[in-house]
Amino acid sequence: MSEYILELDHISKSFPGVKALDDVHFKLEKGQIHALMGENGAGKSTFIKIITGVYQPDAGEIRINGKPTMIRNPIDSQKQGIAAIYQHVTCFPDLSVTENIFIGHETINRITRKIDWKTLNGKAGEWLEKLDADFYPQTIMGTLSVAQQQIVEIAKALSANARILIMDEPTAPLSKRETEDLYRTVENLRNHGVSIIFISHRLEDMYRLASSVTILRDGRYIGTWELDKISQDDIVKAMVGREITQFFPPRHAKIGGEVLRVEKLSRTGYFKDVSFTVNKGEIVGLTGLVGAGRTEVCEAIYGVNPPDEGSVYIEGKQVQNRHASKAIEEGIGYLPEDRLKQGLVLDWQLSRNITLASLRRFEKKGFMDDSKEREVTKTLGEKLEVKATSVYDKVATLSGGNQQKVIVAKLLTGDMKVIILDEPTKGVDVGAKTAIYKIMNDLAQEGYGILMVSSEMPEVLGMCDRVVVMREGRVSAVLDARKTSQQEILEASMVLYRGKQEDGQERKAQE
Repeated sequence: MSEYILELDHISKSFPGVKALDDVHFKLEKGQIHALMGENGAGKSTFIKIITGVYQPDAGEIRINGKPTMIRNPIDSQKQGIAAIYQHVTCFPDLSVTENIFIGHETINRITRKIDWKTLNGKAGEWLEKLDADFYPQTIMGTLSVAQQQIVEIAKALSANARILIMDEPTAPLSKRETEDLYRTVENLRNHGVSIIFISHRLEDMYRLASSVTILRDGRYIGTWELDKISQDDIVKAMVGREITQFFPPRHAKIGGEVLRVEKLSRTGYFKDVSFTVNKGEIVGLTGLVGAGRTEVCEAIYGVNPPDEGSVYIEGKQVQNRHASKAIEEGIGYLPEDRLKQGLVLDWQLSRNITLASLRRFEKKGFMDDSKEREVTKTLGEKLEVKATSVYDKVATLSGGNQQKVIVAKLLTGDMKVIILDEPTKGVDVGAKTAIYKIMNDLAQEGYGILMVSSEMPEVLGMCDRVVVMREGRVSAVLDARKTSQQEILEASMVLYRGKQEDGQERKAQE
């Protein structure tokens, strides 16, 4: 009997014009958490789809428990005890937890020939109890948080006798507390003999959970290491093929006059009396714990959900942004946190996504000027280094980092003065992060005022000139990024805080 529950040897997979995987190797021990890392576009998604039977390899061999195995489709994969849990949970939101767990393998009452809901609810309750869930089998799936939906997906996999669990960026949409809960769940699964492939861009996930890491780059196998024998710097170098000596670019932008002013902005139940400014050429960080009201403030400024009270000024002029199109006219651009649902039309080509916010600029006698659209798209794509074969590529085929760049390009087609970036590096790899940081820095040097929402303290300190900290819907501190620390920001986010306002006066944080 092999010591490995899953082995992939010399796996290759090609698509027209692209070699997605080229001679890839991977070995997973029984009861092991093995991390898989690589930049967006490294081949991780294709790797998952081959294991789960969505794709079949062009070359190579898959072995389960030492035996060569053909995984021809997802049903074969399920029969082999393989299940995948993705960052964006796929579920039936209008069905109950029990229905989501057992869909496709329900228990049928022999006498009535109907689904035995009593038995299924009992089994679902047992799985939820084992996973320390705080909700009931009859709960409607759509009412659960993302973290709770992930628990249901894990229960669904285990109910189908999964022995190999693939977790693809499961911590990306979670808060810090929810992430800690997931860590405990994953460790509990490992302790009960489940083998886990854990895919993440976050080094802290890997060091917390995994014993080994395999790194892919450009579809090729780079190597496998025990985590106590490789440093973070070496991991980054293996992922990107180079040392990132200057992770955050030096700030040389000349800060000018005020471009955005928010005064006593309030929205009942979300935030109250929020005030701050952004100047030309300045990057201002908006941070705080999840639920502090950061995204809601940005949506109010942009007109997605208008405020109940307060004012927004652009270059000293008060604006009434009651909808997003009005905000665009006033020179405000917005990159939302959820790029897939709110920022992009995935089935549309790259060029149409980029020009979507400024269609009037590309109109000619009632029709789209296709040549002008292609020219602008090509220019912005080159400026932001979007990796695509042509302007006609569907955005769904691009990596996460390149999708973020497309949204930024969309903002630049209009006459923007202020750009709001909500978690701009969420879910992208370290190489894409440095590219996005460079873009932000370049935009600041061109005179744009940038408001960046971020939960990552190193990112806030490395990129921003000033930091606006929110706590429970209010601004608790405005800090000079060059003179503050992670500890000071965290204290302002969590507890009563005494600091200095921009005018240097001592004050107590607002309640």
